[in-house]
Amino acid sequence: MVKNKLYNVLKFKKIFQNKSFKISNKNKFTSAKPGSFGFTFLASIFLISFFYLLPLTLKYSSNFFVKKKIIINSSNKNFNKVLEGKEIELENNGNNNSKAEFKDLFYDVFDSDISEHDTVRLSATTINQLFKDENYYLKDIRKNKLVKPINIDLLPSEIKSIENVKKRKELFIQIVLPLILEENKKIRLERKTLFSILNKNINSEAEKNWLKSKFKQYGVINKDLTTLKIRMDEIPVSLAIAQAAKETGWGTSRFAQEGNALFGQWTWNGDGIKPAGSDDSDTHKVMRFKILKASVRAYQRNLNTHKSYKEFRKVRAIQRDVFGKMNSLELVNYLDSYAATGIEYVKTLKQIIDQNKLTDFDDAKILPSSKKEKSLI
Repeated sequence: MVKNKLYNVLKFKKIFQNKSFKISNKNKFTSAKPGSFGFTFLASIFLISFFYLLPLTLKYSSNFFVKKKIIINSSNKNFNKVLEGKEIELENNGNNNSKAEFKDLFYDVFDSDISEHDTVRLSATTINQLFKDENYYLKDIRKNKLVKPINIDLLPSEIKSIENVKKRKELFIQIVLPLILEENKKIRLERKTLFSILNKNINSEAEKNWLKSKFKQYGVINKDLTTLKIRMDEIPVSLAIAQAAKETGWGTSRFAQEGNALFGQWTWNGDGIKPAGSDDSDTHKVMRFKILKASVRAYQRNLNTHKSYKEFRKVRAIQRDVFGKMNSLELVNYLDSYAATGIEYVKTLKQIIDQNKLTDFDDAKILPSSKKEKSLI
């Protein structure tokens, strides 16, 4: 009887074991498979975590990759190629235009709220008195390198009548110097913004839009950051003063008096003044501006974007990278295309810079006009 009972127990035990069950000492049936409660619990935690983190992961990945695409930066590598005198291979996007549009390059020059009716042509006597009241003297600037933000919109008509050449030159420099420094400061702040963006891994929508606007403004049709870095740069003050003096006869030319044209830039499709004695077949005009500052901005944009001044920009980038500053007497050698006289034009500019000691103003800084502006500089 005992033997039969033992046999039945062994039989049942064998049956349960074949079905993957085991018999504990307390006669409780437990599963031998991994599909236990603990396994189920861990699987549930995993699934919950997965579906919770998935949307966040997708959002982050999307933002990261889309924005990084815009600032993919091989500019350091390309910049070294430029310094070594090598050409950069650029990819043109099929959706981009093959050339920069005039309206994109100069939209901030001509599309302004300033009206000619809002400007007042001050007399030379009034301007000289204003400068005296502000203690604004070139001899002081040559020493302390600080310029007050005095903005004169129009040249005085009487500048042509000032017989003393030294006084006429001094008045002209006093008028154009703050305008040139102001525009250089604007470019300097934009360069600061540009490098701030390039140093980030992820950019905001505002930063992306800012980059797009600058690509257009500087005629960079392929969105190449190296080209933008090289083009978005200042013009040496001494060089700008010398060219303004040469192109206007120290402020006495008809183009400067009637059209605020300090640099004699030509136009074929814009508002301009037709040169006297030109043939009827000549379609070019000298570009006209509402105020003097607009002329300075257009001049800088011209040197920073036109293909004729590519070597000028390359040498300027080398100077900045190697020496930390620009040498106008070296850069002027690359402006022979600016005038029909070519090399003679370059020689004249060098004479103007040397004879008037204009390099004294290359290190000058314009004082901020507000606390907010001071914090940005």
